[in-house]
Amino acid sequence: MNLICFDLEGPLSPRDNAYELMKLFPNGDKVFEVISRYDDLLTLEGKADYEPGDTLALIAPFLACHGIKERQITAMGHEASLTTGAAELLSQLEARGWQVFCISTSYEQYALSITQRLNISSENVACTSFPLDLICQLLSEDDSTLLKQAEEEFATLSDDAMIKQTLDRFYWQELPKTSSGRIMTQVKPVGGKRKVEALEYFATRVGKPLSQWVAVGDSITDFKMLQAVNRVGGLAVAFNANEYVLPYSTMGLASADLCDLWAALEVWERGGQEATERAIKSREKTGGSGDRGYFHWLNGVQDISRPLESHKRIRRLVREEAAKLG
Repeated sequence: MNLICFDLEGPLSPRDNAYELMKLFPNGDKVFEVISRYDDLLTLEGKADYEPGDTLALIAPFLACHGIKERQITAMGHEASLTTGAAELLSQLEARGWQVFCISTSYEQYALSITQRLNISSENVACTSFPLDLICQLLSEDDSTLLKQAEEEFATLSDDAMIKQTLDRFYWQELPKTSSGRIMTQVKPVGGKRKVEALEYFATRVGKPLSQWVAVGDSITDFKMLQAVNRVGGLAVAFNANEYVLPYSTMGLASADLCDLWAALEVWERGGQEATERAIKSREKTGGSGDRGYFHWLNGVQDISRPLESHKRIRRLVREEAAKLG
């Protein structure tokens, strides 16, 4: 039995749903970029009880304040574009008897809409529970005033030190005193170690250790999952990834078409990690072409600067605005 687990946003769909939701109100895009950078800063400093991807809890009060509804999130999932080659690769994997899973930080309304389109069984999907319509009822008028003031302030920030200082004060001093503080506690995004826990749950369910899994991710929310798989000899794939992911991965692929990944998966299927290492190193010497097929063997590599160049270029091409987010 061959097993593969994909992150959703990046590998399977190029858009960032939270970013798109925040764009539904004025200055929401700028506010989200600041909160997303704050998420990176908290992750890098190792804040206790904070996981990469908890951005989705931090933005929840703002979505509630602007009356965003669950049905809008579901609709976005139905309309979202898929990464080129995603449907074809998953169809090929299914035909070859692979079991396909998805572990996503995305809100459940969005993640389940997209995975359903890709024929991934809902029992093989882990994502962020988000009862937004109920959460909206927790909001008071005073909360709305505070949140709108915060939006105005956040939209002016660009310096990391000011982002950290301002958002620390807001999220850990001011917001907990309001009913909006309860909103954040209602949302537990599936990112960081929660992705590892979800993968371990799936591995236990099918009775296969992480050493027999392939995991595919691209951003800071994925690095712990990829690290866990790589550490035990599984295949951790960084796909159009950023600098937070490449150091923790077994191999990288920078490509505008997810179908290119089959070249590595086919070798893994036949010969495991040793055979895959030989094949990827051979392809790395050959190089890719245009916007496709840039493979890199990353396990044990200290200097990721050359692979990162390719990944940054293709990531910008494929993910557009979302490429600048951590």
